[in-house]
Amino acid sequence: MTPEIATKPLTIPPLESGDKLTRAEFERRYHAMPYLKKAELIEGVVYLASPLRIKSHGEPHAFIMTWLGVYKAQTSNVGFADNSTVRLDADNEPQPDALLRIENGGRSRITEDDYVEGAPELIVEIAASTASYDLYEKLKVYRRNQVQEYLVWRVYDNAFDWFKLQEGEYIQLEADTHGVIRSQVFPGLWLDKSALLSGNLAQVLEVLQQGLTTVEHQNIGS
Repeated sequence: MTPEIATKPLTIPPLESGDKLTRAEFERRYHAMPYLKKAELIEGVVYLASPLRIKSHGEPHAFIMTWLGVYKAQTSNVGFADNSTVRLDADNEPQPDALLRIENGGRSRITEDDYVEGAPELIVEIAASTASYDLYEKLKVYRRNQVQEYLVWRVYDNAFDWFKLQEGEYIQLEADTHGVIRSQVFPGLWLDKSALLSGNLAQVLEVLQQGLTTVEHQNIGS
């Protein structure tokens, strides 16, 4: 009589920072960890988020979402999202802090299993400082995948970078004489950079409203 061989049930290994995985294996392990709030695959390497502090991430993130949400509310054919996974290519599946996308006729789409696939037109990341991988690995990935505008709020540096894709490279958009940066992709998306960095959300929204009254914004979809 053949003795029974004890077998152990197969388990899915947990995600660990530094793991080098395919996108399919990354998704398999991520789905097996429902308690995990944020994980990203950047150039085939797994990055797990640390616990987030309110002043260095929570409040800046809320400011950005409010700014983009007001723009979305008054603009047709625009979608925005908070911390949503984006399938960019075979080695990259980031989870940006915020994104803005053109819904019909844009570069991205919503898949049948409810993910963003392709490059949203605008991505925002909240970073600690210039040492963050948001300004190195992610910047190169977003540029290569044709993300048209990439915004990085470097909280500890009290700085805000707004990059625009031009001829395959990112150039930095500068504020005008009034301290306002204007999106080159989304008409009327204006940002008072100094007001944002000083925490003056009312001023940020007031300047945005000025952008929303421009002819360029009113002509969207016409």
